[in-house]
Amino acid sequence: MPKAKQLTAWVQDRPGMLGEVASVLGANKVNVVALFAGVLDGRGAIRMVVDKPAAAKKILAKHGWETTEEDLLQVTLSDKPGSLGTVAGKLGQAGINIQYAYAGTAHSAAKVNVYFAVGDLPAALKAAR
Repeated sequence: MPKAKQLTAWVQDRPGMLGEVASVLGANKVNVVALFAGVLDGRGAIRMVVDKPAAAKKILAKHGWETTEEDLLQVTLSDKPGSLGTVAGKLGQAGINIQYAYAGTAHSAAKVNVYFAVGDLPAALKAAR
């Protein structure tokens, strides 16, 4: 199982911020392949997996948005009932707690990538096989 680089853009919690961030990335030819957006501690948190993380980080910084980077477990699942349960079950059986998860494109209509934030990434990489 591969790792994926997640970028989190910390932005103001106000209408239009997701559109602003996504538009800036798109205008600079950075594709968002997975996304999770919410509010944490009064700030907007736009967590994303992009096709060009280094470029995205520079672009976000240029616009004054604080960014953080995290490694995630990336699992490509078949788009069928039970796929998510199988891999999440393997992680649970290995004692790995899933802090959050979200899905994104896998460049196919029959598959989806799921990204898991976990406390022990090396163990999760092994357990999810």
